[in-house]
Amino acid sequence: MSGLSAAAAAERCALGIRGRPAAASSPAASLRRAKVPRRPTALVASRRGPVSPRAIATTPADRASPDLAGRFTLDSNSELQVAVNPAPQGSLVVVDLVATNTSGSLILHWGALRPESRLDWPHFFVGRDQILYVAYTLMLCRAPFLHKLLTQLLGSRDWLLPSRRPDGTAVYKNRALRTPFVKSGNNSTLRIEIDDPAVQAIEFLVFDEAQNKWFKNNGQNFLIQLQKSHHQGQGASKTASSSATSVPEDLVQIQAYLRWERNGKQSYTPEQEKATRAELIEELNRGVSLEKLRAKLTKSPESSESDSPASESTVDEVPEDLVQVQAYIRWEKAGKPNYPPEKQLLEFEEARKELQAELDKGISVDQLKKKILKGNIESKVSKQLKNKKYFSVERIQRKKRDIMQLLNKHKHDVIEEKVETAPMQPTVLDLFTQSLQDKVGCEILSRKLFKFGDKEILAPPSNIVPSGSKLLDMACETSFTESQLDGLHYQVVEIEFDDGGYKGMPFVLRSGESWIKNNGSDFYLDFSAHVTNTNNTKGTSDAGKGTAKALLERIADLEEDAQRSLMHRFNIAADLVDQARDAGLLGIVGLFVWIRFMSTRQLIWNKNYNVKPREISKAQDRFTDDLENMYKTYPQYREILRMIMAAVGRGGEGDVGQRIRDEILVIQRNNDCKGGMMEEWHQKLHNNTSPDDVVICQALIDYIKSDFDISVYWDTLNKEGITKERLLSYDRAIHSEPNFRSEQKEGLLRDLGNYMRSLKAVHSGADLESAIATCMGYKSEVPFSSVIFPLEYFRTATERSYEELNDAAPEKIMYFISLVLENLALSIDDNEDILYCLKGWNQALEMAKQKHDQWALYAKAFLDRIRLALASKGEQYYNMMQPSAEYLGSLLRVDQWAVNIFTEEIIRGGSAATLSALLNRFDPVLRNIAHLGSWQVISPVDVSGYVVVVDELLAVQNKSYDKPTVLIAKSVKGEEEIPDGVVGVITPDMPDVLSHVSVRARNCKVLFATCFDPSILSELEGHDGKLFFFKTTSADVTYREISESELQQSGSSNAEADNAVPAVSLVKKKFLGKYAISAEEFSEEMVGAKSRNIAYLKGKLPSWVGIPTSVAIPFGTFEKVLSDDLNKEVAQDIEKLKGRLAQEDFSALAEIRKVVLNLTAPSQLVNELKEKMLGSGMPWPGDEGNQRWEQAWMAIKKVWASKWNERAYFSTRKVKLDHDYLSMAVLVQEIVNADYAFVIHTTNPSSGDSSEIYAEVVKGLGETLVGAYPGRAMSFICKKEDLDSPKVKAPLSLVYCPFVLYQLLGYPSKPIGLFIRRSIIFRSDSNGEDLEGYAGAGLYDSVPMDEEDEVVLDYTTDPLIVDGGFRNSILSSIARAGHAIEELYGSPQDVEGVVKDGKIFVVQTRPQM
Repeated sequence: MSGLSAAAAAERCALGIRGRPAAASSPAASLRRAKVPRRPTALVASRRGPVSPRAIATTPADRASPDLAGRFTLDSNSELQVAVNPAPQGSLVVVDLVATNTSGSLILHWGALRPESRLDWPHFFVGRDQILYVAYTLMLCRAPFLHKLLTQLLGSRDWLLPSRRPDGTAVYKNRALRTPFVKSGNNSTLRIEIDDPAVQAIEFLVFDEAQNKWFKNNGQNFLIQLQKSHHQGQGASKTASSSATSVPEDLVQIQAYLRWERNGKQSYTPEQEKATRAELIEELNRGVSLEKLRAKLTKSPESSESDSPASESTVDEVPEDLVQVQAYIRWEKAGKPNYPPEKQLLEFEEARKELQAELDKGISVDQLKKKILKGNIESKVSKQLKNKKYFSVERIQRKKRDIMQLLNKHKHDVIEEKVETAPMQPTVLDLFTQSLQDKVGCEILSRKLFKFGDKEILAPPSNIVPSGSKLLDMACETSFTESQLDGLHYQVVEIEFDDGGYKGMPFVLRSGESWIKNNGSDFYLDFSAHVTNTNNTKGTSDAGKGTAKALLERIADLEEDAQRSLMHRFNIAADLVDQARDAGLLGIVGLFVWIRFMSTRQLIWNKNYNVKPREISKAQDRFTDDLENMYKTYPQYREILRMIMAAVGRGGEGDVGQRIRDEILVIQRNNDCKGGMMEEWHQKLHNNTSPDDVVICQALIDYIKSDFDISVYWDTLNKEGITKERLLSYDRAIHSEPNFRSEQKEGLLRDLGNYMRSLKAVHSGADLESAIATCMGYKSEVPFSSVIFPLEYFRTATERSYEELNDAAPEKIMYFISLVLENLALSIDDNEDILYCLKGWNQALEMAKQKHDQWALYAKAFLDRIRLALASKGEQYYNMMQPSAEYLGSLLRVDQWAVNIFTEEIIRGGSAATLSALLNRFDPVLRNIAHLGSWQVISPVDVSGYVVVVDELLAVQNKSYDKPTVLIAKSVKGEEEIPDGVVGVITPDMPDVLSHVSVRARNCKVLFATCFDPSILSELEGHDGKLFFFKTTSADVTYREISESELQQSGSSNAEADNAVPAVSLVKKKFLGKYAISAEEFSEEMVGAKSRNIAYLKGKLPSWVGIPTSVAIPFGTFEKVLSDDLNKEVAQDIEKLKGRLAQEDFSALAEIRKVVLNLTAPSQLVNELKEKMLGSGMPWPGDEGNQRWEQAWMAIKKVWASKWNERAYFSTRKVKLDHDYLSMAVLVQEIVNADYAFVIHTTNPSSGDSSEIYAEVVKGLGETLVGAYPGRAMSFICKKEDLDSPKVKAPLSLVYCPFVLYQLLGYPSKPIGLFIRRSIIFRSDSNGEDLEGYAGAGLYDSVPMDEEDEVVLDYTTDPLIVDGGFRNSILSSIARAGHAIEELYGSPQDVEGVVKDGKIFVVQTRPQM
């Protein structure tokens, strides 16, 4: 960024500072700058952190002539004078620069500026309050909001490089010009001629090459405005001229104070400041001199007009600017408290009294100034005034905004990227090693892997020394011999080891008098290499699956060079950015894994290579610049790119890294600590600084703050993994402990605190202070401290609240959770689900504030959904990152423990882990308010059994337990089978009450319950293997440990008794000559109960209940099609696979399903199905083209293939049904494009209460309800007796409407809804689904002709949630429809249906099991 640092550019944007003097301001620029006081000098720059050395601008009064644009102090003996010499309009403007008493090596680093256009703000950085809020959220969540990315987001401006340039000018990176000064005696001079009328100003820095020193203007770029007449001619407006008037800042502050006092000390706003400045400018424009204006405001006599000296008895009045300084000194000594306005005024008065007392003693004002104006106190006070600290305490106010503006739908699809790369030609060495391995059978250890450290080096024993070797002291010298293999000539040394007692072999090579080493170190062969040999790993067929394998292997090949220093590593990383980008998401992940291994010290940082800090900083800058460019161009990778940047220091050119070397010397000199540990650290910093230095600096600060408790020093180091051994392992080892004196405490704390910022600038990619400073535009001195203090307070309060959460007001906890949730939404690439969670959570918060009866129930649904989103994110991270961590870890020999926890540590270090902890703390509070308890009992059965803990029910569903077992399953999806021998399943997951596994548990009399309390689950997991008795009610589970004798007495010792195999059998169905039949032809011989039931309902239900039109493909059709000559090969393949299945080769199931999809449809089937569908008023897919028929035919085949689903196959085996006798009819229905889908059980399945109807409702199609989709449906119960004569009842969870009285049990938490256009669905209808005593429903697939669209659901706009009248109408209609169907059949029913435009459609019913 053309001579302007990234931080400076970001800070300008953050506060609207235009970086130009008041004289050049446009009206628009002034408005954007309203919040920021302007300096009265002709040189204005953006605010940045302190740098050394500094240039100090003189005031306009000090100018030698009207043409002198500025005079600046470069150092104690040198001054820079800048004169602008205008020429007639249209001619050149000449800028002369003279640096006095300088060396002959000065260079001007410069560029020109054109009038700036208005900056486009990112939508979520629209004001100071938002910036404060972002910083606040980051502090609370410890999220790594990166300095570089803030700069990228907040914008910058580039320099114009004029074509007319002085001799010797060079172009620097196409972003700046560098022109040498000309030495003239003791001075250095330079003339610049500007002939471009569009140029408004020049901006520059001065660089002394000899001293490697940059000169800046108070840490900012110099800025010289060219005369307006050159660009605007004679027609400059009066507005422009008036805006050019400059008012000293101290007068603006005095006038502001007086206005504030006159207005009753009301809150001071930026608009009032603007008015204050305008008043003073108006006075000056009327001709009032600056001296008169000053005298008027300070009520002091005008020196220029006072003809007589003041009376000797007159006591000097305290200057207002000194009062401000004294007030600041008092505030700083008090620990920089956050004073309210009243206290601030009192502090001003006390400061005035103290100074007046000094004057009363006879001291002069000048003497008083010298006494208190020491160091940089004036600049500190000036900055403090800009923060309005002495006028009002500004509170952070959040603006209401549409959070959907933050929507980001860049999904991480983990697919193995296939990048076409040219095959690498094998080297001669590659060919030789391959031949050697193939022919000789030896193992080649990778020459790229070397380990260094303390090793016991022994001279080799004589029995392993090759012949002709020469034994030396502690070594042996062996000559290579010439050899040949497959036409390749080579030299070889063969050494045979007699046993495995040797750890490795260090060696060097000598050719004549030349020594060959490994980057200055010995080569080293680790004899354990064959265990995880890189070549072997690369050659494994499954190695690297799910990764950008080529990139990871390239990284492994370059690791040896990367270990030389951090400079080498970051330069190599920059070289790899393009390859990583070309490899897609997995390439970016691979780069991140490598950098993460580095940042966690799993890789070597430095290997005997001296490197300057500025070289590390420059390499970091190159790498992070590449990442920034990718961040801007490839938004789908931003989440991972932020993670990479969090592990890398910001870097930067110029003096960013050099300050590490320079400032440690200043610390030693200023605090008289040049020996001992500080000198050893100084030597390490000069030789090779590393991220360890940030920890060492923090350890020193903690040690000093603890009044020199050395244990505190070691505690800080050890917590970050730095041990005594690590300190001794540095190339410049640190042997000593710190040993300071008490009088050094204050100075060391100050200087080390400032030094920490320099270290973090190079080594920390997630430095919160710098991020907040960049957001707010503040320097890291006084104003920053005043901002960070309350944030630190809130962070501490938050951490304390983890223990006190149950005592906090729910609304406050929920508000804080919303902040953390919003931060997470800003931090991830695919945030749609998180944003809808945030919307719902904020809606629940408003309900809580309004004391809504059901706010806790509503909030619980969104808490559950947030948990699902976090779990999904964790799973996504694992699938995306862990394969790369494992493969690259094996290539680089990273410790296995570090590889195993790689993804876990990433998750734990992010804001998602903070949010999860908060939710866990708040969940019991919420459940208590909602009267939910700790359990949801889905199948209430009293059981006794041995506790067994498993990760997934799916993983053990086909297992048989030989004794009664109660599974504590961490994951239950909803479609699993209950394993043989299991009498109970307890899980923290929340499958729907009407899911397959829930129905199966109730049918088999198996305890099935969800436990919401983590402490109860943890206790049960701790009883793994023990025998327990579980007693249930409809809402609770109690348990106790029992003995073997009690088990026998309980009668549940025989698992077969509890899971008795039902006496069921199948009747083999035959093909009756029809490929398709209409609803009127449905019979027991032709179709299953699903088809017959839907035909039976036609015309028998109330008119407001719809029944979709149906036809069917009857029993035996599959077997008939399979026997057709068209499908002869398919039939043969299936018979072979069934033979394997008979031998219990269950992998054949998936292969059978795949083969079934190869069936060809006989023409008669096509014709008959077309005839029946059109005759029933259904659309024929083939009318839309052959492709549409092929889609329908594929759906039919998938229904048939589902006969061999694993779950269905093992279920029939369990009840000893003959799988060959299972016949599959297909019910064909037109899909109702549903708004909602529902399932009704006309007897409450949890309690068994036949007087209650239980129903669940989801948005979209019903597959999310009956399938394994995460989250809960909306659920409710109602009494059948209240359907026609409703009664109003008191409980909060009961809702009354004119139709029915129902109890809402839970709001929905399913994140996904399925929607489809007008289409056809093909439903399984087997003869094994509705056998008495056997629940076969849901085992087989129903397949729509078209794929459903997955939509992330926003419940905050769903009328079923937010419109009470609409909800009452829909739920009551669902309940009444269920009751009508039960009345029709005379038995409890399991009913499925949908809602479209408020109308109820029933798509199937079956007896409730």
